[in-house]
Amino acid sequence: MGERHVYKTSVSWLEKRRGNLSAPGLPDLTVATPPEFPEGIPGIWSPEHLYVAAVEVCTMTTFLAIAANSKFEFISYSSEAEGILEQLETGYEITEITIRPTITVAAEAQTDKAKRLIEKSERHCLISNSMKTKVHLDPVIVVKA
Repeated sequence: MGERHVYKTSVSWLEKRRGNLSAPGLPDLTVATPPEFPEGIPGIWSPEHLYVAAVEVCTMTTFLAIAANSKFEFISYSSEAEGILEQLETGYEITEITIRPTITVAAEAQTDKAKRLIEKSERHCLISNSMKTKVHLDPVIVVKA
């Protein structure tokens, strides 16, 4: 068996549909049922937001690692992500997530490599590889000389 890592979290109920998410050594996060559901609370992180964010952050951190290992220099990285929650016969599921990373590079000659590296990052993201949700990547590579 290869490496094994353990990540611990805990949630405690605060009131109504609101709770406190914590993990050792990390700041606490208030979480709640999203406003689309009965008694949901707007303006607070929901499990649905965290699920989509987990894939988005994993894609970024995987890209950063692959870019560093490839000695690929870029100017900036940012992304947006969208998850689609659908009610199926079996219940609600997040059926797909689209991540739209924007990578800014210094020269046109870097655009193909940037695209290859972000696509590799999506394939190697351990979070998306651990879920059944379809993950789509829609990268934009910007040249800023």
